Amino acid sequence: MARPPAEVRFPGDKNRRKKVKVRGIKQASKQIQQRLEKDLDALLEDPKIFLPEIKAELGRPRRDMMAASLKEIEYVSKKRHDRKWLARRMVKRRGCMVSRALAGSLLAALDGDHSTVAVFNNPIYGTSSFIRRGNGKQAHQAAIQNYNNHKLRMLAWDEHAKSGHWFFSWKDGFEYTGMVPKSPENWIDAALEFSSVKFSGDKIRWSKGLDEETVQNNVFSDSGWLKITFQNGVIAGLSQNSLTKTEEGFVPSIALTMLPPKISEIIDAEWMWRPIGWPEDRALPTEGLEKLDEVLLAWMSMALEDSSLGRECRKSILNSIDEGYVSGNNWFDNESKKDFLEFLSGSEDEKEAIAAILDNLETGIHVRQDGFTFELEEKVVRFEENACHPLLVSLWKDHGLTILDQMFELSGEEAEEIYNKQLQRKQGFGAFLRELKNHLSTAKKLDSLPWSSVSLPKPLSFADKLIRKAGDDGVASTVSLARKGKDLDAAMGWAWLVVHDRTESDAWRFDSASRDKGSDWVPALHMLWNSAKRVLNENSEEAVSDYVEAMKKLAEISGTGKLTPP
Repeated sequence: MARPPAEVRFPGDKNRRKKVKVRGIKQASKQIQQRLEKDLDALLEDPKIFLPEIKAELGRPRRDMMAASLKEIEYVSKKRHDRKWLARRMVKRRGCMVSRALAGSLLAALDGDHSTVAVFNNPIYGTSSFIRRGNGKQAHQAAIQNYNNHKLRMLAWDEHAKSGHWFFSWKDGFEYTGMVPKSPENWIDAALEFSSVKFSGDKIRWSKGLDEETVQNNVFSDSGWLKITFQNGVIAGLSQNSLTKTEEGFVPSIALTMLPPKISEIIDAEWMWRPIGWPEDRALPTEGLEKLDEVLLAWMSMALEDSSLGRECRKSILNSIDEGYVSGNNWFDNESKKDFLEFLSGSEDEKEAIAAILDNLETGIHVRQDGFTFELEEKVVRFEENACHPLLVSLWKDHGLTILDQMFELSGEEAEEIYNKQLQRKQGFGAFLRELKNHLSTAKKLDSLPWSSVSLPKPLSFADKLIRKAGDDGVASTVSLARKGKDLDAAMGWAWLVVHDRTESDAWRFDSASRDKGSDWVPALHMLWNSAKRVLNENSEEAVSDYVEAMKKLAEISGTGKLTPP
């Protein structure tokens, strides 16, 4: 393989500097340069322009973090035109961190070169350009230089917030309330106006899906709604639908305009819901209300999405109920088992199967929506689903044999075989129970036929076998069986095919002797089949008597001889 040509070097190449790409640094557009120039000029003119309005009593600088910061900021402001002093202050490790970032920002304003900027990128507060100078935190410098951004400007005070200081910012204001989270009324109005949910009303507000009367009077709904109350008494009602249809979460849309972003400190939240069927004058379980408070706190702490709030709130209450019957969002007391079963969605057979399980439970039971089943100490039945089929799929493994015993009086090997087959097959339970009931009903009717195939001589035993199979599985299923008869059974098989007009393509399968003999038996076999159908349909004494006479007639014609009574 040919070598690549040697690299060509030119005089002076050694001294040329290589371009280094620094992460987070970029060339600023003209628009960004103009904005930064305007904001930095205003900052240089009034270095305290980024400060919040102080709405709290300050202590001495040695003991009050905010007072100490304001003192240092005042000192930096006085030195704002001293480049050397600012250059030293912006890299100083000790002292107020906000003042260090301010010193760097003021030096950037004095330099006047805004062509190269740093990029502050935060997944919560967004992306902003700023000029980086000194050792100040990027978030602090970005916040000071973007003081018109009502969310970002709060980040200059993140260390103060960690120490328990509170800040509230909105487009028309920025306030510091000290160590007490006291939300300004204007901030509350702005927070609700620009939140992810649109509201109607003034002192009492409501989202789409609610109305003023519902919110004012705390009217419960079947699906539930959220009531939040601010410190100044403003109440807002949020429907479940309004919470699930927002791109941005409701809590972040409000909490990110305060620092720390803990709205649980300034609002009370209540989930306005009770299970359908729960008495209005009966208190909800204490355990459920405690769990509900935990869910609401998780939501206010941005640990739970809006779309999951309603489900988790309802679940916290439903899973604390320790008596009666629970299905979906509905509750039935201990005396309303019939109503509970009627409420379930499914066929009568499926409901009967579930009733059989409930009648034989020794403990409470909880069937989750994902199919997992748990035994409970409390005597309560909790079904997160209200459809019978998925419930029976979950319950069959532990309670299938109970269903077979209670509904069909099946036990032993026969029950085990049906149980295992359904466990592996998982056929739709409506069809499975219906087919099993029909099969057992037919089997019971077949048992009412006089004699049995083992107590009858040939070829009568073969005729009895064909009749039983036709009664169980239909005439079509007997054709192949009729073809397999040997000797006298072959003649009876031919007679059977003639009775049911099934001989067109089967004549070649039988010898002429079988066809001749079988043809003589056709009238008696036809009479036997008709009487058999009457026994299966009517199960009357007259039908059974006719069947016995027909069998005797067939025995006489076929030369079998006299039959023993059935």
